[in-house]
Amino acid sequence: MSDVISLTGLRVRGHHGVHADERRDGQDFVVDVRLELDLSPAARSDAVADTVHYGELAERLAAVVAGEPVDLIETLAGRLADVCLADARVETAAVTVHKPAAPIPLPFTDVAVTIRRSRPGRAAGQQ
Repeated sequence: MSDVISLTGLRVRGHHGVHADERRDGQDFVVDVRLELDLSPAARSDAVADTVHYGELAERLAAVVAGEPVDLIETLAGRLADVCLADARVETAAVTVHKPAAPIPLPFTDVAVTIRRSRPGRAAGQQ
C-alpha cells in the first residue's frame, strides 16, 4: 500500500534549453511531483519528522531548477526525481516538468515531460 504526497505548480526560473537565448535569458518552469510512500507513521505520531517535509522538498527542487542548466527537460526531470528518491521513505516519484514558454512557433498552452522512478529494486507501479 502506498499513500501519496503531491506538490503541484512549483514555479521556478531556470536557464534550461538547447537554444542560446534560453540559456542566457532563462524562463519559468513549473514542476509537479507525486510521491508514493507509507504515511502511516506520520498519521500515528502527528510529527513532521515522520513524513516528507514538502516545504523543504520544494526548496530542494527549486535549487535544482534554478541551478546548473541542462539542454533537455527530460534531464531536469530525472534530476528532480533523484532529489525525491533521496528520502528513503519515498518508494516512487512521478515528476512533471512543464515548459510553458518553450520556443515553439505555433500557439500552444504547455509542453511537459513526466517521468516515474522507483527506488532501485522496486518496479515502477509495484504495490
